[in-house]
Amino acid sequence: MTKQQKLIDEFAEKARAVSTKVRVVDAMAEALEYAVTLCRDKEACQVLASGCEHPLSEPAEDLCGLKQWQKLIAAPAMDQKVLDALIPMCREAGIGLIQKGLGGYAGGIDVGLTGADLGISNTGSIVLNCPDEDLRLATMISEVHIAVLRAEDIYADSHDIEAALLALFTDAPDYTAFITGPSRTADIERVLSLGVHGPLEMHVLILGQSEKG
Repeated sequence: MTKQQKLIDEFAEKARAVSTKVRVVDAMAEALEYAVTLCRDKEACQVLASGCEHPLSEPAEDLCGLKQWQKLIAAPAMDQKVLDALIPMCREAGIGLIQKGLGGYAGGIDVGLTGADLGISNTGSIVLNCPDEDLRLATMISEVHIAVLRAEDIYADSHDIEAALLALFTDAPDYTAFITGPSRTADIERVLSLGVHGPLEMHVLILGQSEKG
């Protein structure tokens, strides 16, 4: 077993321990198919509008009926080659695709599809440089966050990524996120809940070394 394969295996083990779903894919096309299929098969997001549970006038009932939206994938910062492949896949599945203005969809993004700059194997974390607001929002307000991570970008620990981080920090000011699993919180009774402050699910697709994406 190669050193890189050991890092991949450790990353997958640690990430799954914090409720991240991990899968190794051979090509970007497989990652896109994964994202579209997951979005197509999941329940659509619903806007939880306050008051819709009460008796309402006819116009108000019509407004509450808008809670069920078309399924959406947000794919900010994806290069044109990826988009050229993703657009027809979404169209065929009846899924909307957005890249900009994610703040206007705060209650209805099913899948946020992003890359990941680095992976840390001993914690199962990804590192994502997010200079663009829409990219940050895709990792925060989507019900499901899918990150595509190149196998060669997985490092053993936070010390090993120092040089790569310094390269990311050359343009300041900037925003870099360390993400470990889906959003989680616990109340005073120590009841753990997922998805309260961010995505309900976190998926990492490890792109094999045969393709750089």
